[in-house]
Amino acid sequence: MMDRLYSFIKKPTSQDVIINTLGNYLNVFFTALFALILVRILSPSQYGVLSVLLGIAYVLANLLDFGTTATIYSYLPVLYESRSHRLYPFIKSTFFYQSLFSFIIIALLFISFPYLDRIFFRTHAPVWELYLTAFSVLFLIWQNFVQNILFAAKKFIRTNIYLNLANVLKTLAVLFLMVTKTITIGSVIFVFGILGPVLFFLLLFLEKRELFFVLAAAKVRRDEFRFGYTLTYFIASQFFNLGLRMDLFLLSYFRSKAEVGYYGLSQKIILTIITTVVSITQVLSPAFSKIKNKKDARHQLKHGFLYLLLPSALFLLLYIIPKDVYELFFTSKFARTVSITKDLSLPFIVYALGSLPTLFLLYTAKKPIFILISNVIFFILITAVCYELIPRLGVRGPPYAIFIAISVATFIQIIASIREYERLPTL
Repeated sequence: MMDRLYSFIKKPTSQDVIINTLGNYLNVFFTALFALILVRILSPSQYGVLSVLLGIAYVLANLLDFGTTATIYSYLPVLYESRSHRLYPFIKSTFFYQSLFSFIIIALLFISFPYLDRIFFRTHAPVWELYLTAFSVLFLIWQNFVQNILFAAKKFIRTNIYLNLANVLKTLAVLFLMVTKTITIGSVIFVFGILGPVLFFLLLFLEKRELFFVLAAAKVRRDEFRFGYTLTYFIASQFFNLGLRMDLFLLSYFRSKAEVGYYGLSQKIILTIITTVVSITQVLSPAFSKIKNKKDARHQLKHGFLYLLLPSALFLLLYIIPKDVYELFFTSKFARTVSITKDLSLPFIVYALGSLPTLFLLYTAKKPIFILISNVIFFILITAVCYELIPRLGVRGPPYAIFIAISVATFIQIIASIREYERLPTL
């Protein structure tokens, strides 16, 4: 038994999963460390303004992905391994069109940001801080793009080293600002939104400077952008992301802020485990994009299932952990969080294992339309069921809604995956 486990851990995919998971959790650690430092320097109102502005930057960086992440994982691994002449035009074209569309949105934000802040965000931040926030979005988009390129090429060790070295340097920059008493909301936004990505690019450039010149010489080709595939997945992912927040939005609408606080803490616990799911799917994605026949598909599905058992086991662990352990970390003041977390953990076991048909449809079959259909249904179900149950059951309602929505969406994707699997050649 131990020999089989050791052999499993020694596999390149297992090592990539371990490296990427540790890297992601280290990133979570730095996020918590930054928060710990900043709450001791900034006033509550200043920290609130910073949270809103950084939140806007991170949300926009995610939205302005435009689905290119899926395109990169779907097409780049095959081009990279075959050393195709289309590799660099594909990278440059995808980067060019994503940047072009992002420039347009950010330019509109530049124009409207002061007005939006006055009527909606109400941070009352100086205009230059608003413009700095908008400008930082572009750097965050570019960092995400380069990070996904490296992950798709299976450069997990290198990427996580760059990311966390940049985190160390950002920490030193924040400490320097603290010691010199020059820390402001604007300086923190600069460190996180501009300096961090620049440091990441610099570390990459120092090791792979020749690639920058090769990419600069590559041609931009419109057909390499895969507009239909990219746009379809982009819309699908927005329905899913919005659906995962509808429970909290509707709780805030119907119930007390204390209940929302308990539920919000439970969500953060669940999202921490979801980091493991993301780490694993990032590693598995390139392999799924190279499946050519049923034999390959069975092999990758079996391996994918084994790896996704890890986050499934973590969600199950959340359910069986004694109440005293939760209270040790969160104190008895958040005692209601325990039952909510246990209720939420079981539906997300389905979510973890449901990532398998998603990977197959997105990267093997390259049919994001099925993801779009299932995510629209997911959004409708979670919204409708939460709207019906929250007024009657309070915080006990959303777990039922999530279980129903994830189960139905996963079932649709499984049926579509079986259909697409049957279309693959036997060998």
